[in-house]
Amino acid sequence: MTTSKGRSRACALASALALAIALSSQPARAADAPPPPAAPDNGIAEGSDITVTGTRANEIAPVTASLQQTQPASIISRSYIEDSLPASADFNDIALISPSVSNSGGENGVGLNESKTTIRGFQDGEYNITYDGVPFGDTNGPTHHSNTFFPSNTIETLVVDRGPGNASQLGEATYGGNMNLFSRETRADPSAEFKGTYGSFNTYLLLGVFQSGAIDKLNGTEAVLSAQYIKTDGRLSLSGYNQKNIFGKVVIPLASSVHLTLLSTYNKNHFFQPDKNGVTLAQEALYGKYYNLNNDPTSESYYKYNRTTKTTDFEIAKLDAQIAPGTTFVNTAYTYYYDNETLSGSSATTIPVSAGGAPTTVTLAPGATPVPGVPGYTKTNKYRVWGDIPKGRFDFGFGTLTAGLWIERADTFRQQTDVDLATGDFNYVEKKVTNPVTGAKTPQYVKFNQNSGFNHTEEFAELELRPLPGLTITPGYKHVDFNLEINAAYNQTTRYAQTISKTYTKDLPFATINYLITPRLSVYGQYAQGMAVPILGDLYVNNPSLSSIQPQTSTNYQAGAVYHGDRLSLDADVYYIKINNKIQQETVVDDTGTAQTAYFNAGKVLYKGVEGQATYVLHGGLAVFVNGSINYAKEAGTHNPVSNSPKSTAAAGILYKHGPIRFSLIDKWTGPQYATSEALDPTQTFFVLSRSVRISPYNDTILTASYQWRQFRFGLNVTDLLGTKKIENIGLSGNGPKGNLLHGVNQTADQFYYQPGRQITGDVTVKF
Repeated sequence: MTTSKGRSRACALASALALAIALSSQPARAADAPPPPAAPDNGIAEGSDITVTGTRANEIAPVTASLQQTQPASIISRSYIEDSLPASADFNDIALISPSVSNSGGENGVGLNESKTTIRGFQDGEYNITYDGVPFGDTNGPTHHSNTFFPSNTIETLVVDRGPGNASQLGEATYGGNMNLFSRETRADPSAEFKGTYGSFNTYLLLGVFQSGAIDKLNGTEAVLSAQYIKTDGRLSLSGYNQKNIFGKVVIPLASSVHLTLLSTYNKNHFFQPDKNGVTLAQEALYGKYYNLNNDPTSESYYKYNRTTKTTDFEIAKLDAQIAPGTTFVNTAYTYYYDNETLSGSSATTIPVSAGGAPTTVTLAPGATPVPGVPGYTKTNKYRVWGDIPKGRFDFGFGTLTAGLWIERADTFRQQTDVDLATGDFNYVEKKVTNPVTGAKTPQYVKFNQNSGFNHTEEFAELELRPLPGLTITPGYKHVDFNLEINAAYNQTTRYAQTISKTYTKDLPFATINYLITPRLSVYGQYAQGMAVPILGDLYVNNPSLSSIQPQTSTNYQAGAVYHGDRLSLDADVYYIKINNKIQQETVVDDTGTAQTAYFNAGKVLYKGVEGQATYVLHGGLAVFVNGSINYAKEAGTHNPVSNSPKSTAAAGILYKHGPIRFSLIDKWTGPQYATSEALDPTQTFFVLSRSVRISPYNDTILTASYQWRQFRFGLNVTDLLGTKKIENIGLSGNGPKGNLLHGVNQTADQFYYQPGRQITGDVTVKF
């Protein structure tokens, strides 16, 4: 097994080798020669080809597509981010404008707490998110934190790829699609920009962006630096939040066709929120739909007992070189870090004693009698990831070969410890557990204390053939090798010492076609297999050898067309996706006759639908746009709906950009969906649907207007203009006491999440 140090050395060696090869093939630049331009397009895909025809429709469209794309995609530009969204928006708020995309979780205000996005019914963790081609996500499963790494000030362009991509698309969960973020660009001209905003919930934001321009004395080096600070009381009760972000990027021309890009971003969030927040119907009846925390020190929901600090950094070193005519090489070395330190009440659904709730208790010694107290826990989740992605591209006239690999190593520490929040003493509330091998007894205040990690490699190759003018056919292949490992003093769920290692492999074929019928019209098709690697939780079992799971896989069939007219931008597609190897749980009896939990592959899910988007320019900078989707996501056989999968989405709006005026009125509608929960069947073998609760359609209308006067820009943004405040999501729990269900909803355990309501923000920007 390769160690993390070994992986780091491999990354460094690959970068050094690439640099030496590139420099050896380049002549020295004369002292009086003009500086080279910024890093050229090397033709190597990093998730998406985002070349877009420069028509009037595409210049003003909030979301568009590329004539070169080989799967359905939505390209969202920096102008939309700046002209139509509040500055506090996270990347999920940006992606929401795309067809088949819905999100929830922003109940504290736009970008003011973590949100989650669904793409075609695929949940977070079932699709990739990349930043400048680097996949990132949690190390116990590829889920994401929307406001933790990359606030909107660090994003130039966002591309929602509704499909697994081609062979060069990397990630742990390619089977549900990809959200590709691209970092802020450097500019050839120096500039400085300062923005200040203030709005609802006592929210203010300060932002500075500095462009160095091309520095002649440094060979034309360009740099961009931004710093952002957000502070708010939040829409939810006693749910203050603040965020600090620093971002820097430098593009260094080492020779006429060799560029080195260095990027780093640092982010720190501090906020008050239960670890598993959400308001129950019983709490809503007492305090309203935006109840979250209170000011009662005897309650688990006391705001000082529910606080989190998250610290992250993300670094990329990318070498981009043309090493010979028609031959390019790119090497991307990276690392990122995440540290979540949380203190939380054990339950966010209890009613305080002062409001008629039952008293809470803690156990301060093993086997002791429970006494009055405030049960809660401390939680740590921190990890460091290292990786390297070398890619090469060779153009031989009638075709192009692209090949490369991805090497990645992750190291993680996670713990959860039960405490009395009022005193900080241990709370001995867990069940008694004895290690079956050593006989050691687990302390009853330890929920888990675990080191884990993974070694991950992917090798890929794709051959783009051009047999006819305008026609490209691209078969591809990718091999995935993913090794999960746990070295736990107390493993999660089992709660005793375990050392476990599992390796999963998969071969994935790809084939795409794109035909440029005219310079303005193209059609495309895709066949691709995707996969999502098993998560760490699949190893939280007493006997991992009893589990025989394989990665969940998808088979994708998609076809579509893109049209770029001078006034009309149009694209549409259809898709059909089969999911195999859905992981389910079973109870098996081992050789000793003991019942054990294990996991196996059994389930199948079907996704299919139609999507489209269009923008039409009227005259004088005025345009209208519309997009929408009809989506089907159900389990095969049972036809049970996939949880939190809207049956349809739609967006429409008007935009005006002329002279000093910017104006947009945009509405995003999310169709009906179901919150579902599963339970083990009476034999304790299979998961079956236990409850399904319908969530009605809801919409969010955003009004944005700004005026430029000399160096000043004055703006106004209103989200949820109509103040709908509807339910976006429901977190279903157990059925609860008999008679507690009302229309399928548990009144004291199920948690509701509402739109935050109308949010008004004013801003002033100064540019130099």
